Amino acid sequence: MLQVRGRVPAAAVRRAGLAIGSAIALSLGLIAGPASAASSVTVTTPYPSVEAAAGTKVSLDLIIKGTSSNRVSLNVAGVPSGWSATLHGGGFIVGGVLVDPKTSPGVKLQIGIPDNAAPGTYHMIVKASGSGVSSLLPIDITIPKATSGGVSFSTDYPQLRGAAGTDFTFNLTLNNDSPADVTYTVQAEGPDGWQIKALPGAQTNAASATVTAGNTSSVTVTATPPDGVAAGQYPINVTATANGQPIQAQLAVEITGNYSLQVTTPDGRLSTHGPAGSSTEQQITIKNTGSAPLTGVKLTTAPPSNWKVTFDKPTVTIAPNSDATITATIVPAGDAVAGDYVVTFNAVADQSAATGKTDIRFTVETSALWAIVGIGIIAIALGSLGWVFRRYGRR
Repeated sequence: MLQVRGRVPAAAVRRAGLAIGSAIALSLGLIAGPASAASSVTVTTPYPSVEAAAGTKVSLDLIIKGTSSNRVSLNVAGVPSGWSATLHGGGFIVGGVLVDPKTSPGVKLQIGIPDNAAPGTYHMIVKASGSGVSSLLPIDITIPKATSGGVSFSTDYPQLRGAAGTDFTFNLTLNNDSPADVTYTVQAEGPDGWQIKALPGAQTNAASATVTAGNTSSVTVTATPPDGVAAGQYPINVTATANGQPIQAQLAVEITGNYSLQVTTPDGRLSTHGPAGSSTEQQITIKNTGSAPLTGVKLTTAPPSNWKVTFDKPTVTIAPNSDATITATIVPAGDAVAGDYVVTFNAVADQSAATGKTDIRFTVETSALWAIVGIGIIAIALGSLGWVFRRYGRR
């Protein structure tokens, strides 16, 4: 057995205790080495490489984490000319965030692609840095080549039919079969004088609308023809502009025309006169006031009893905004008493919607024969009186 003689110094005892304690702490891992004291930061996204169309916006969720609570600055480098790239968080545009080991602040990277962006792959980098550490996140945006099947129009009824004066409404669907959301505007053009209105989406006053990838959006087109438009077929062209690309639809309206006529006289006077039992000619004018031709137009009449009315033309055809004149021969009854009579003229066409009528006041005059007879009677009466005065006046 080793025996220690004399007193051991207290400082030596303390140094020995510290050495033993340090050795035990290191062996138990209670004291971290210099490497474990370093902090780090990472920035990632679930979708670092995406495909989008020109004229759209791309929104990416960023996941930013750190091994210790720290302030991290954010910026985007390598943004192509004409593009935009902004970082959003908490309703603001942000340039930095606070990170900790447990949670990640909500940050979105929004990238605006110009309408004229050429097809290809574009690169940019999101950089997160703070307290001497940093992390880089490469972002790739691919603009595909334009394809005819990306965005298109469809409608169940590309052609509508109706009479002039009708409002025609087309319901179209804009189909987005592209891989990205698109914002579009729409306009429509028709013939001169027509009122054409095109509305995107469900809002009546919307100037543009957005249709998400793989979905559809409604488009309403209203066409109002001008008054008096002629019957026929009229084209309407609809153009939607989505991502700088035009999408067209061809519509058509067939105007069947409206049928209307008016019966009058060439000078507008609705009266005539003539002797009983004699022929009097009266011209009747039929005006086509509708927008479609009138065929098989004929005049009929319901004259007073024992009167006769005939026409020089059995039927006529009248173009829109035109007229035709038919001469009626009116023969009052031979025993018609002098005075005013009403003769009604009715006009009808093959198109049953077109009818019209007018009343002509016919004044029956005293016959010239009766005037002669009356004059004769008066002359005989006067002669008889003269003879009486001559024969008996001397007595």
